[in-house]
Amino acid sequence: MAKFFSFFYGAIMLGEIIAIGDELTSGRVLNTTSYFAASHLFAAGHEILAMTTIGDEPELIGRTLQRALQRADFVIVTGGLGPTTDDLTNAAVSSALARPATFYPEIFKKIQTYGKNLPAGQQLSLEKLAWLPAGAHALHTEAKMSGYFLVQDGKPIFFLPGVPQEMKDLLLETVLTRLAVWEGEEVRQVRQRVYRVVGLPESEINRKLAHLEGRDPRVRIGYYPVFPEVHVSLTVTGGTSREAEAAMQKYAAQVAAALGDYCYGFGGDTLEDVVGALLIERGQTVAVAESCTGGLIGHTLTKTAGSSAYFFGGVVAYSDALKERLLGVNREIILRAGAVSAETARAMAEGMRRVTPVDHALAVTGIAGPAGGTEEKPVGTVYFGLASPDKTLTFLCHFSGDRGQVQARACQTALDLLRRHLLGLENGGRTV
Repeated sequence: MAKFFSFFYGAIMLGEIIAIGDELTSGRVLNTTSYFAASHLFAAGHEILAMTTIGDEPELIGRTLQRALQRADFVIVTGGLGPTTDDLTNAAVSSALARPATFYPEIFKKIQTYGKNLPAGQQLSLEKLAWLPAGAHALHTEAKMSGYFLVQDGKPIFFLPGVPQEMKDLLLETVLTRLAVWEGEEVRQVRQRVYRVVGLPESEINRKLAHLEGRDPRVRIGYYPVFPEVHVSLTVTGGTSREAEAAMQKYAAQVAAALGDYCYGFGGDTLEDVVGALLIERGQTVAVAESCTGGLIGHTLTKTAGSSAYFFGGVVAYSDALKERLLGVNREIILRAGAVSAETARAMAEGMRRVTPVDHALAVTGIAGPAGGTEEKPVGTVYFGLASPDKTLTFLCHFSGDRGQVQARACQTALDLLRRHLLGLENGGRTV
């Protein structure tokens, strides 16, 4: 289980998790959301009394929720919030808690914005997402996914989508931070900002921000590893909107200054999105030459819509023969320095620029493991090459973890090296 640290000024809260869905009780889908929620809530200092998985049966949903409220300080409910006829959570909650279904026009307006390109029939079904139990509050007004919370007898109940990634995003960015400042009040002025950090371990991030902790009871800082990066949440509260906004402006600037260039974005930003935006802004292009990452860098870059504007393509040159044939790497370099070396990474990057009309070429070669390491070059040794119009840079990193983790870290590092280069920043001491 991933560890992270949050800072609270109240007692530990007792929670319960309820996962809803026939696909879970039938075994068709593995319930990973409850495990994820429990591990992060526990690491944040809360105790989970029970985790329950039930089907899409309204009466059972109502009974389970009522029982949870009798013994827990807060409840997390996942699943059953969608627009289809088998999504019954909202109706069951309305009945069980005597909260009539209420239409929320502001939520519907947001749904219409995100669903404007859908067929008319599907747009009509989305209206169901705006009918929530009376007293509901949207968890994240800018988010594209459903999710809300309400307070029953002074206890918060968080309703999250069953789609794992959507649920995880809302839990990390809104639920944990709201619980961190919960004092049994239904209405509080809360402002939150999530910083996405790359290239620093959470212990070092904690050290950089330690001077801000405990100074102001309105401020909470949380550290949430979302492999292979770390998200830092800043939550401030105030008696009024003006007070909360002022505190957020003050502390947001200090957190940003402390994190410096290691913070690549905020909220829903991804590293590949940020790199893509920088390339578009400069009218530049990139191609990749990969060995140990097996195409992961190219795959990650193309997850961003519109990446064809700046991503030319890539070569997975896993064997030495392909490095020579496709990228023009001189065999003498491989024989002298090895396939995993700064010299080979440089030659791969420069070779990629020769065969493609791009501004920048990224190359990566390393030992992902679990075998293949030596005393001189242990598993996790990865070299990077970055060829640009004016020069070629090489970098060396040593990663820990299993094969998949080494590959993921290598992919992330390659993108971050390009980001830093585009911004004219130092590359974290990785130059070899």
